[in-house]
Amino acid sequence: MRTTRSDRNDATTRPRLPDEQLTLQEFSRLAGQVGGYPYVKVVLDRQESVLHFIDSADGTLHVRYIASEILGMSIDELARGLDAFNDEVYRNPDRRFYLGTLAHHTHHSHHTRHGEFLSLETVDVDTMSQEMLRHFFHRVREHVDPALPLVLKPANHRQEGYVARIPESEIPRVLSHELYSTAAFVPLAAGTAHGRLRVFRSEEEYRGDPEPLAWHDIVVMPRVPEDIPRVSGIIHTEHTTPLSHINVMAAGWRIPNAVGLGAVERIERAGLAGRWVRYRVAADGEDFHLEAAQPGNPGDTRPAAPGDRVVVDVPDLTPTPIAPLSELRAGDHVRFGTKAAGLGELTHLLQHGSPRWLGFYRAPRPPRDNLLRYLARQLDLPEDADVAELDFAAQQLVKEHAQVPRGIVLPFSLQQCFLDSSAELRGVVGAIDSALSDGTSAQRVEELCLEAQRLIRAVPVPGPIRTEIDRAVGRHLYGAPVLVVRSSSNAEDLPGFSAAGLYESVANVGSAGGMAPGTTPGDALLDAVREVWASLLSPRAVLLRSQAGIPPEHCRMGVIVQEQVGATVGGVLVSCNPLSPGDFRNVLLNISPRSVTDVVTGRGAPIQYLCNTMEGGSRTVSLGTAGADLDGGTKDVLGRLALISRLLQSHFSPDEAYDAPVDVEWAVEGDRISLLQVRPFRTAG
Repeated sequence: MRTTRSDRNDATTRPRLPDEQLTLQEFSRLAGQVGGYPYVKVVLDRQESVLHFIDSADGTLHVRYIASEILGMSIDELARGLDAFNDEVYRNPDRRFYLGTLAHHTHHSHHTRHGEFLSLETVDVDTMSQEMLRHFFHRVREHVDPALPLVLKPANHRQEGYVARIPESEIPRVLSHELYSTAAFVPLAAGTAHGRLRVFRSEEEYRGDPEPLAWHDIVVMPRVPEDIPRVSGIIHTEHTTPLSHINVMAAGWRIPNAVGLGAVERIERAGLAGRWVRYRVAADGEDFHLEAAQPGNPGDTRPAAPGDRVVVDVPDLTPTPIAPLSELRAGDHVRFGTKAAGLGELTHLLQHGSPRWLGFYRAPRPPRDNLLRYLARQLDLPEDADVAELDFAAQQLVKEHAQVPRGIVLPFSLQQCFLDSSAELRGVVGAIDSALSDGTSAQRVEELCLEAQRLIRAVPVPGPIRTEIDRAVGRHLYGAPVLVVRSSSNAEDLPGFSAAGLYESVANVGSAGGMAPGTTPGDALLDAVREVWASLLSPRAVLLRSQAGIPPEHCRMGVIVQEQVGATVGGVLVSCNPLSPGDFRNVLLNISPRSVTDVVTGRGAPIQYLCNTMEGGSRTVSLGTAGADLDGGTKDVLGRLALISRLLQSHFSPDEAYDAPVDVEWAVEGDRISLLQVRPFRTAG
């Protein structure tokens, strides 16, 4: 065994006697920090039968250490042959070097079945076989102080399968999701806030508090509901997903947001509950930071700063017929809304492809000129496949495995025609616009909004509108037993204003569960359409748009009526790793065995996967409230979905960097993927 201590300018290697062990003191001397855990990198040189424990404080990469300290290569030589070098150390079954990381854990939890211990883990792209993992673990075990428990942490789903076939008495193990569930701190969005700390031990306590949340409040509670108003910061005291509606909204608000287990107790011990504080979350921090601060000005209404104002294109209210999704493209958002236009564009892509499919993989990723050879591997092509072959294979992947459920879209002009049918309704809507511009009290604005919603639900739909809807459904949705009616405003799915969860969707329309007694499927559909129209004028929606600087007269609502598809699993993904902004390999998927709604509302903690769209493979980050992980076949389908999301990111990217991630809602039944929504995803950076 050898340990290496780098002194930045002069790296030296100190040989150690074979019977010496890595002690906790020696570990601490060599350790770096990542994700709140001390770690030491490990290299087993099988040719020399030497185990290297590397000084990891400066973040030296395994491959750089091997190249410079063992093989005597220059950094330029390594950079020129980096892909081949990585293949040798991570993929070659007869490789000379085994690479891993030892992390020190001090959690005491029944979830992990361990107290203080070290975990050994490879990188997630490593293709070690079962016997290679076994050999590596035992060699490291021989050189770690026996007083320190050592467990193997499988780095991906394939390794989990290998380890499951090894007796735990031989190789103790801990899974990634077990560690995640005990992590006391997870940074969801970095930032700093000055505000008043509002602490609630439950949603019931929050609902029962007579004082509403204000923009300057920093809210602390177990599971923050999706209907809270805009605030200055969030601390969740239970684990959550970064893809829930409230966390997506928080990213758009650019406020600090974190999971902090035990935060309520800490705050009460420090006497900070109800006081003004400074709150800070760092993306690479080990904990959130709170300190007492001077009170701010609660009377400040804090309108959106000019740089934060969201620009909404003026809606086109020219009389427009109801259109099928298949006829819409991205530019139709001014008549049908952003969600419908995105789905229309998506429908076109599935049929006709895109000249931008390969953009993400063609872009330079220094020191690599591009990632096309990695895409070729994922598409089962030779690594030297040309662009035409890659483009054809990508199109076939999408066409064979993905679909957009058929649907129609009611344009803004139809909503305007409905509003114009009632003088009373027109008057209330006009009063809302005037109240917002005149600075009328928030209570009065809320009263007007609720009255407008009541009228929208009550005013009969004029006969010509009803006839047009019935004809469009009969023509384009014939035979669909169940429909879902969804919002498509021009004030949602925008880069600076996602409006996640802000507007209504109505599922199961046309089924017995979607109809009131004594009504027909047509009645249920019209009720659902009016419910979506009414959601544009909910008090929360009106207030949040006002805070974002969106003029009320620019906001309109289109309505998507779509065939509701069955699903064995559903969820949301973002084509990035929101907890690690520099990670260009992985896509984060949130999965529910029940419905997409469980994921986005935060009602049920989802299964979370990271899927590598460069080298392939996946790993479970969290099981959420699920009792067990998904089967191998479903994991394979989700791997294809992750790859498809990279192609969609390429097409929808606003520039040639192709770095702008997309947020995709999806459902899977068997091996068929239904794409339900695509929109920009604003990272919390």
